[in-house]
Amino acid sequence: MSAARDPAADLRQIAFLLERANESTFRVRSFRSAAKTVAGLDVSELETRANAGTLAELPGVGDVTARCIAESLAGQVPDYLRRLQAAEGSEVGEAAQALRDALRGDCHLHSDWSDGGSPIEEMALAAVQLGHEYMVLTDHSPRLTVARGLTAARLRQQLSLVDDINAQLPDGFRILTGIEVDINADGSLDQEDELLARLDVVVGSVHSGLRDDADVMTRRMLAAITNPHLDILGHCTGRKVAAAGEGDKGHRAGRTRPESQFDAAAVFAACVVHDKAVEINSRPDRLDPPKRLLSQALDAGCRFALDTDAHAPGQLDWLDNGCTRAAICGVPADRIVNTWSADDLVAWARTHG
Repeated sequence: MSAARDPAADLRQIAFLLERANESTFRVRSFRSAAKTVAGLDVSELETRANAGTLAELPGVGDVTARCIAESLAGQVPDYLRRLQAAEGSEVGEAAQALRDALRGDCHLHSDWSDGGSPIEEMALAAVQLGHEYMVLTDHSPRLTVARGLTAARLRQQLSLVDDINAQLPDGFRILTGIEVDINADGSLDQEDELLARLDVVVGSVHSGLRDDADVMTRRMLAAITNPHLDILGHCTGRKVAAAGEGDKGHRAGRTRPESQFDAAAVFAACVVHDKAVEINSRPDRLDPPKRLLSQALDAGCRFALDTDAHAPGQLDWLDNGCTRAAICGVPADRIVNTWSADDLVAWARTHG
């Protein structure tokens, strides 16, 4: 058996790496709190508790940190720490680049029709410069008035404009029609069914009631996932972990928000049954889902959409953030729907569910 490591040092190192990656403050604090508790106890007491399975009864120690402590005491690099350290290694860098090279478009972005800062044409030309073959235009739905969500009438106007813009864009690139539709409190989608049926890709996200009880949130999400019009479940926890990008009208800089609580196993299982993709949101202020849930969704068999949620042209280059997180968790390219051609993506969106 390997000699025991210093569990407090391992926990502090995890906290440091989480901070550097702009992960949520409450998650960082959980590791620092556990480190403080562990540092004040004898190794023999920790080993006794590890053998009895009672580490999580210590103040400031939860199930995740208890597992890390037990792995350290056994002389192993905690799996949580190993994954964080792997992000700095060349193998992860190469895997992330391979995913980035495989992406052919972006399924979640905004224009100045809602809370983005740039016209549709500018977003499209920036996507062309990045080598994309398509982008899905997903401005907000009417309920999100703070983000100038599109009424049915405005969405119809946008669809007509997209046809005109596509006729002027370089060959080999096209704008796919879409929406980031609010998931209402009852799980219905915040737009007319007739319009949702016309769109190429529909991203559905929760933007309200984010602190509802887990049972309430789970029922809401499951109802949306069973809706045949929904294709991609957007930023599933709704968390905010860092400052928003400059110029984002709908994102207040410097604010953080904890994860919404829901039954992840049930939600991801429903995504598999109804063939809906879970979004890997690349915004540095979201990075949603957290890696533990991303791994859980992968194990459940989910498909993914690796998106930027861009609100400005330069933010379309945020895909590297999502690719790195996907590589750390071992997400293969063939499980990511925007590695497909535009035709294949649209065909999937219109036939699954």
